[in-house]
Amino acid sequence: MENIILYDIEDSVYVNLTNACTNSCVFCIRDFKGVGYDLWLKHQPETSEVIAEFEKKDLSKYKEVVFCGYGEPALRLNVMLEVADYLRNKSDIKIRVNTNGLANLICKQDITPKLKGRFDTISISLNAKDAEQYNKLCKPSFGEQSFSAILDFTEKCKKYVPEVILSVVDTYISPEDIEKCREIADKLGILFRVRTFSG
Repeated sequence: MENIILYDIEDSVYVNLTNACTNSCVFCIRDFKGVGYDLWLKHQPETSEVIAEFEKKDLSKYKEVVFCGYGEPALRLNVMLEVADYLRNKSDIKIRVNTNGLANLICKQDITPKLKGRFDTISISLNAKDAEQYNKLCKPSFGEQSFSAILDFTEKCKKYVPEVILSVVDTYISPEDIEKCREIADKLGILFRVRTFSG
């Protein structure tokens, strides 16, 4: 079995940096049917390995690069930043990060200034209207502080990333609570997206 570091979905190329995550969400795609690729890694790829895979790609065929695999990319922050720098030097392709929004807890510092100039979009999984619901759905290893940390991270990202999105998964949240999550996004002045559960 080989490591699948890059994989295509429609007109985007995705970067699979890690299988580790600080959450254990009840709707996590890796616990269901997956995305059509075996994204379980034999080892976490180093920057040079990711770049070597990108060297095989014609980036002009894609609309964006997305850091999103079977884990939380912020757990490999340095690799993600180095690969983003490589991409910026190589192409004007848009770069997005899909994250659980707990990067500042993971890294024990505010990492949002490091996102400036590297990423065009950051999509943050909110998934709940409050901390109690979030802990039930996402089972974060950081516990009660996680939900407020996501909101704080989201607010800070606005200073450095042109497009910030909060998202929820539709199946595990009521329509009423989706609207409450939308209100949170509106209050923060950012975009809101409802993702369809694909398990």
